[in-house]
Amino acid sequence: MHTPPALQLLDARRSVPSLELGEPGPDDATLLRMLQSAVRVPDHGKLVPFRFLRIAGDARHALGEFLAARALQRNPDAPPALVAKDRSRFSHAPVIVAVVARIQAGHKVPEQEQLLTAGCACFALLQAAQALGFGAQWLTAWMAYDAEVAKILGLGEGERIVGFVHIGTPRVDVPERDRPDPRALLTDWTP
Repeated sequence: MHTPPALQLLDARRSVPSLELGEPGPDDATLLRMLQSAVRVPDHGKLVPFRFLRIAGDARHALGEFLAARALQRNPDAPPALVAKDRSRFSHAPVIVAVVARIQAGHKVPEQEQLLTAGCACFALLQAAQALGFGAQWLTAWMAYDAEVAKILGLGEGERIVGFVHIGTPRVDVPERDRPDPRALLTDWTP
């Protein structure tokens, strides 16, 4: 069977570890082009239950300092290496896009579907970054779920981080990893 270029792109997708992402990152026009593709996700009710928050330049380091302090608040006995890791989490990739889910509670579109739409925006952003020659990685970790981090990032009621998408130029070639066999995942339902 012939594999169309769009499927070739999907099949070639792989995350580049954020530690291996460097300059240059996408400029404003390129990032907006990525986001233009990232918003083309299934969205029942046309709610647009997500938004994007760019973290770039010195803001990355300021966030890192906050994370290091917050890590010590959460665990005063945290090992110095762990605090240093949190301090540097956002200092490698030149651009990080926080994908923020905007959940409308009580809407006829279930909250789960709204959250999945925001997750699809993360994945579409990964695809768009790779299509434009960048590397990217979708990360969360504790800071995606911490109320104080949400507050400093300016999240409002009903908002939560779905992912931090780190984007930059890959410094290494990332090898392919084992992928599941779709035949092992597919079953037929029979009545």
